[in-house]
Amino acid sequence: MQIPKDLNAFTQLAGLPDQAIDIDKLPWVPQSDRVWFKPVRFDLSTGRWINLLKVTPGGVVNRHRHTGGQVMAYTIQGSWRYLEREWVAKPGTFVYEPPGDIHTLVVEGQEEMITLFILEGTVQYLDDEDRVFYQDDVFTKLKLYQEYCREQNIPEVNLLY
Repeated sequence: MQIPKDLNAFTQLAGLPDQAIDIDKLPWVPQSDRVWFKPVRFDLSTGRWINLLKVTPGGVVNRHRHTGGQVMAYTIQGSWRYLEREWVAKPGTFVYEPPGDIHTLVVEGQEEMITLFILEGTVQYLDDEDRVFYQDDVFTKLKLYQEYCREQNIPEVNLLY
């Protein structure tokens, strides 16, 4: 196979199309009490997924550990923090989490929080004795999105890469 000299032609040949996603056409998928996610991308080959997370005041994402990759987050609206940290993320805050980090996300203010998360690997939810009682990864998140779309009769947007 001859590699094209035109970089756009090479990109098309390599099967790396761009995609513009209308976020408003994607549903907020319930995750837990006061917590929803809006998927943006599922990369099954790398195990990475990107989603918006919405948590209403008083909401909690139970204590969990990220394994198999880093997590990056950019806060769009509201504020949130980890019980195990001193900082508070507010609009414009970028958060980096190394693999293996354990924390509990809480929203304590009066405004709902919306944050863009880029996740790799697995999220393991832990009990008080550090035992895993549930875990999420790109496949479980994709399944939740697809099932929710079917149940609610919402057209599914292809978010696979």
